[in-house]
Amino acid sequence: MEKLSNAFAVGLGKTTGTLSRMLRIGGGTTLPGRVARLVAPSVLRDLSATLPGGVILLSGTNGKTTTSRMLAEILCANGERVLHNRAGANLITGLTTTALAGTDWRGHPQATIGLFETDEAALPQALAETAPRLVLINNLFRDQLDRYGEVDTLAQAWKQALRTLSPETCIVLNADDPAVAYLGHDLGCHVLYYGLEDAQHAVGAGAHIADSQFCQQCGERYLYSLAFYAHIGHYQCPRCGYQRPTAQVQLARLDLSGIEASRLYLRYPGGGLELNLPLPGLYNATNALAAFAAALALGVPPAIARRALERFSAAFGRIERVTAGEGGAPMLIALIKNPVGATETVRMIVQTSAVPAHQPRGLHLLIAINDRFADGTDVSWLWDAEFEALAGQVASVVVSGTRAEDMAVRLKYAGVDPAMMRIVPEVHPALDTALALLPAGATLAILPTYTAMLALRQDLARRGWVKPFWEG
Repeated sequence: MEKLSNAFAVGLGKTTGTLSRMLRIGGGTTLPGRVARLVAPSVLRDLSATLPGGVILLSGTNGKTTTSRMLAEILCANGERVLHNRAGANLITGLTTTALAGTDWRGHPQATIGLFETDEAALPQALAETAPRLVLINNLFRDQLDRYGEVDTLAQAWKQALRTLSPETCIVLNADDPAVAYLGHDLGCHVLYYGLEDAQHAVGAGAHIADSQFCQQCGERYLYSLAFYAHIGHYQCPRCGYQRPTAQVQLARLDLSGIEASRLYLRYPGGGLELNLPLPGLYNATNALAAFAAALALGVPPAIARRALERFSAAFGRIERVTAGEGGAPMLIALIKNPVGATETVRMIVQTSAVPAHQPRGLHLLIAINDRFADGTDVSWLWDAEFEALAGQVASVVVSGTRAEDMAVRLKYAGVDPAMMRIVPEVHPALDTALALLPAGATLAILPTYTAMLALRQDLARRGWVKPFWEG
């Protein structure tokens, strides 16, 4: 009876996805899973169990989409057929939809391994339903407090869920994030840590938005010997002595090259290598480090991982470069959704001037802030993000979205000249306005929240400048 139920759920889910795309009511990235689970609540558990190479779960606040795509590219280069929720639908219904897509109509797997990017709040349920062989957690920051609550509450839920896993499971954790690193303390599974060792990037930026400042064992405030941003760095408790665990996979040196690329020098047990990553910024380098560490834990040869990372292109909206039509203006799209992510994105754009030195002076921006459920309805995070770095750097800025006025006020208090601002609440005309203000040879930097990014992406697809996100 259970097999018949699953077979019916698979067929019904696949049909739902096909109709969803045909009728243009979405990309079919979540609805099929929702329908299938109504028929067979255990369908994700059962389909996951059929994958020969098992399941990999990846979660965290910032960078999980980029990191999961990096890891998917590495696994494909190693000869795996990867089942991956590439479109970013990372709730349980999205994971279930992905599992459905990776089977034939009889429910037989067409992939060898599953890789699921997982929403922070959905991680405990995903752990229970997929019984993963490897779990990668990259960081934990404040993100949509109206949905998730404080980071300590989320970390405790993760810890309890991780304790239920088989001892054979490998847990890959960021040593530089105290809340994430402590998940591996006294855990029965095999734990692999990765971390940044290059002191030249320890600038201490964003210290006021550090979330995990206190020792998980005794409650004392951590002391930092290196602080990269927020609470990410090298730390030790002065009371009980708990400290950052030693990273087995290390980013020993990082050389940033504007908005085009970066050069990474990696060390790992038994060797080391250099790689040229075609993405900018400190956080993208740590995303690559995380993917590389997970690949090593899965037995992928380091040379294969390097080649895959050197060919990598960003996911939509994650430091994505788009041209406004044939021969049109260049645009750089970078998702922002919480204080740390926004601060680091602004930091990267300002440090690199967002455009080459020969281009017109000053930044040209489109910032689109929505407060819908998927964005988080609480936009107070705008006041914690360090937009002050934009003061004196902006030639033009268009603010858009449902909270355009809030963003304009925030920029004014950050020191951006109001004469440089235009408020255009609707994303589509806002893009036209921003492009009209853009001088020849300049790049438009677009910083949207999640649903604003989806609206922008839909508009870009309508104009023929990009593919729909479920095809990207």
